[in-house]
Amino acid sequence: MEDTVRRHELTDDAWARIAPLLPANPERGGRRRDHRQVLNGIVWKIRTGADWRDIPDRYGPWQTIYQRFRRWSADGTFTRLLEHVQVHDDAIGQVDRSVICVDSTIVRAHQHAAGARKGGIGHGTHGQRSAQTDQGRQALGRSRGGPTTEIHLAADGRGLPLAFVLTGGNVNDCTQFTAVMEAIRVPGPGPGRPRTRPAHVIADKGHSSRAIRTYLRRRKIGATIPERADQPAGRARRGHRRHAFDPIRYKRRNVVERCFNRLKHFKGIAIRYDKLAAHYRSAVTIACLLLWLR
Repeated sequence: MEDTVRRHELTDDAWARIAPLLPANPERGGRRRDHRQVLNGIVWKIRTGADWRDIPDRYGPWQTIYQRFRRWSADGTFTRLLEHVQVHDDAIGQVDRSVICVDSTIVRAHQHAAGARKGGIGHGTHGQRSAQTDQGRQALGRSRGGPTTEIHLAADGRGLPLAFVLTGGNVNDCTQFTAVMEAIRVPGPGPGRPRTRPAHVIADKGHSSRAIRTYLRRRKIGATIPERADQPAGRARRGHRRHAFDPIRYKRRNVVERCFNRLKHFKGIAIRYDKLAAHYRSAVTIACLLLWLR
C-alpha cells in the first residue's frame, strides 16, 4: 500500500474503524492481498461504475477483488460493518432519532443487470412468467423506460441512511413502508433489544394510507405525512377529521433527498450494473457505510 491516500480510497481514520471487524484472510499460498487494498478496489469499482476487469492493477488482480466481494456479500460482512459504525455513533449520541425520513428513489438498470433467465427455451407465456418471476427475485421491475430497481430508504435527522429495502422499480412506495421501518435495528452497545422505534416519521404523500397511519399510531410514533388530493374529501364523507399536518416539520424531509443525492454520487449505485440483487444490495450497503465514515 502506498502512503498517500488516493481519490476513492478509505482514509486512515475510516480504515481504523472497520479493520478489526474484517474476517481473517483464508487465502493460502503466494501473497495474500491486504484487506485494505482489496476493499479500496471494491470502493473504486462502486464509485466509478466500471467493470470488475477495469479495476486498476494497484488494487491487485480483479479476480481476487471480485471473489472477496462475493464472499463478504454472502457472509454478511458489509452489513456487519455498517451496523458496527451505526452502533458506535449511536453510543456517543450522534444518531438523530428525533425524526426519521422515509422515501424511495428509482435506479435504472443497465442491460448487463437485466439478464434474467427466460425459463425453458424462453418462448411462450410460461417463459415470460418465468422471466418476470426471476426479475422480481432480483429486485428488477419492468417500466416504460426499461428495467429499474427502487431503493426504499429511511434516514435519520442528519440525513444518514439507517436502513433500506430493494424492490423492482414498479413497486408502490406504501407497500414497503413497514419493511423499511422493521429494518431499522441498531443494537445498543450492551445487552438488550435493538433500538427500532423513532420519535417521529416524515414521509411524502405516496405513503399516505390507513395501514401506514395505523401502524405508526399503534407503535406510538408521531407522523407528518401529507394526504393525497382525494383523501380529505373521502374522510369528510365518512365523518372523520382531517389528519394533522405540520408544514414546518415537513421541510425536514429534504434530508432523505440529500441522502439519495450523496448515494447517487456513486456511479455504481446511480446505475445498477449488478445482475444479482444480493450484489447490488452489498454495493448500496458499502455506499451507506462510506457516508457514515465521513
